[in-house]
Amino acid sequence: MNSIFFPHRIGSPARRSALSILAAFTGMILLGLFPFSLCARAQNGGDSIAKFKALAADLSTERLDGVAGSEAQQEKALAYLDSIAIPALNRSASPDLDAANQRFAALTSHVPPVGENYRLVKLGGTPTAYALVVNFGLGGPAAVRIYADAAGRYALAARIDRFAQKDFLDSDIELVPVSMPDAVFVTVAGRTDDLATGLFSAWRFDGHGVVALWTSDLLQQSDYKADKDGFHMTYCGEPDPNHLSRCLKMTRDLYRIQRGEWKRVETSDFPVPNPPAK
Repeated sequence: MNSIFFPHRIGSPARRSALSILAAFTGMILLGLFPFSLCARAQNGGDSIAKFKALAADLSTERLDGVAGSEAQQEKALAYLDSIAIPALNRSASPDLDAANQRFAALTSHVPPVGENYRLVKLGGTPTAYALVVNFGLGGPAAVRIYADAAGRYALAARIDRFAQKDFLDSDIELVPVSMPDAVFVTVAGRTDDLATGLFSAWRFDGHGVVALWTSDLLQQSDYKADKDGFHMTYCGEPDPNHLSRCLKMTRDLYRIQRGEWKRVETSDFPVPNPPAK
């Protein structure tokens, strides 16, 4: 059957000429639109990053100026971080956390990025959950976002911030996984002053939300580590009331998760470090 658009045989000069004209016309359209599409996409991506950096800087500056900041503004910034973390987790069965964290490192708004960092870490559990540790700048605000598998796709499952948990100290936080099978972890806030004063909180992600297990007092001269034995915490157990920078007795505690409960299983005195020579 003959085509009403090309009534000539395919090998005829007229048919070849018509095809050439159509190809050239189509090529001009594609060459005109395709670069524009790429530029628009790149521009939009650049605009999003610039807007996030400005928002993060504002959140940090407001905190330093004594302004509490709004939940809506903070959630807007956190939602942008979610838009990077979630696709990275859904990309493969074994997410490349190093690649994701390199991308997060490029988002810092402060130069140098003192107190500002965004880090994706593995929490554990079944199926495996992940957490994004967020520090918008020195002094806060800070937050933790937890992502879990829901119907075969990772999504935001829980959050830790001062709006969701009213007593949460959202300043310069670190996150330490303690038990991978149980998805138990410790957040450490503070510890940026001369006395290394820190607040420690233990949490468990139960697959649906976070459960607060324990929170310490503010502890000066604090240090910590996690290993196969549990969570080790060293701190000044008896500060000198006459000299705040001195400690009369150091204490070392060992915590473990046992049958779903956070327990201190060992405590002992620890040698007081010698004061620096003058």
